[in-house]
Amino acid sequence: MEARIKFEDVNKGALDGLFKTGMYVKKSGLDPILGELIKFRASQINDCAFCLDMHWKDAIQLGEKEQRLYSLSAWRECPYYTEEERAVLAYTEETTAMNVSDETFNNLAKYFDKAQIADITLAIVTINSWNMLNRAFHTVPGGYVPGSLG
Repeated sequence: MEARIKFEDVNKGALDGLFKTGMYVKKSGLDPILGELIKFRASQINDCAFCLDMHWKDAIQLGEKEQRLYSLSAWRECPYYTEEERAVLAYTEETTAMNVSDETFNNLAKYFDKAQIADITLAIVTINSWNMLNRAFHTVPGGYVPGSLG
């Protein structure tokens, strides 16, 4: 596989907004492991190999267990996700599908306030944007080094 477009070929500043939003989310107080679960689950749904490679490595570096990552697509059947994580994973799936039910939102609101939900939503929107770019550009997976992109 060869990349159609490499990020160094993109006009300077074109991705500044995505990077800035990503940095905001990183500093927002959202648990880093929860952030990686969001990124990994959305990347599974969107079939983004580059992002799966990246967020697997980043999650492991943060101390996440491999079992929870390789089972993430079947999180409903697994006993090792908290109720808060389950609420976020359901919300991630529905936000990615652009169809969030009241039931899913209300369940999320049991664990997070509106500002936190907004930050979680920004995390989901941001990874979905990166998924789309990497899929369209055919970014080649496998070479990501944890921490090398910020």
